[in-house]
Amino acid sequence: MAFQSFRELRVWQEAKRLAVDIYELTSETGLAKDFGLRDQMRRAAVSIASNIAEGYERKSDPDFVRFLYIAKGSLSELITQLEIAKDVGLIPEEWLLPLDDQCGKVGAMLTKLIQS
Repeated sequence: MAFQSFRELRVWQEAKRLAVDIYELTSETGLAKDFGLRDQMRRAAVSIASNIAEGYERKSDPDFVRFLYIAKGSLSELITQLEIAKDVGLIPEEWLLPLDDQCGKVGAMLTKLIQS
């Protein structure tokens, strides 16, 4: 592994930014009062960056790939939760579009890293 720390991985940086944005979303929209969905979204978002970091620190390519797949699973959970929140009127469309783009970017980065 070429990096000194998982903090140098662009995919980790993007996933961390996504988690921060999810915290902002869930604090400033109708999700602030829906504790179940709010907490589930926060856990899924934090799990993405956390699994990237944990896998990297295992210092084993097979372990790293396994944790990247777990991160992809958490990302899929988050995408689903965002769609549900939009469909039930808890978040406006203007919040969803940039977050959906961020999720797509992180997903593509994870896929590329898994393949390398």
